[in-house]
Amino acid sequence: MSIHENLLGGPPPTHLPDDPEPRELLANGTAPADVAAKSPTSSLAWAQLADEAFERGSVVESYAYARTGYHRGLDALRRSGWKGHGPVPWEHEPNRGFLRALHALARAAQAIGEQEEYERCTQFLKDSSPTAAQTLG
Repeated sequence: MSIHENLLGGPPPTHLPDDPEPRELLANGTAPADVAAKSPTSSLAWAQLADEAFERGSVVESYAYARTGYHRGLDALRRSGWKGHGPVPWEHEPNRGFLRALHALARAAQAIGEQEEYERCTQFLKDSSPTAAQTLG
């Protein structure tokens, strides 16, 4: 038995493949819009755009960016074998873009009064990664 085996019989954790270029560009100060244009599949770039828009009070814009990052992340998860549920660990850095986009989508949904989507996304984040839910607030 491996130490990563799920003893409850649930699906194994999904670990997205690493794509370090967008992460490195963002870390080096490249504008998130430029990173998203260069790497449109990067959930991290879309999540950062969502965060920036939310911080300046552009909630609808934040919602749109977050939704884009969320859907790009879902596509990547499915390509990595994810079947619609199961752990997406925060501890695996390439998963963080998707988890941040999911958090940003929940936050923006709540801000525009989309309570059902807020609750769904909040629960999805907790179910995917309790660490992400705690870390992102």
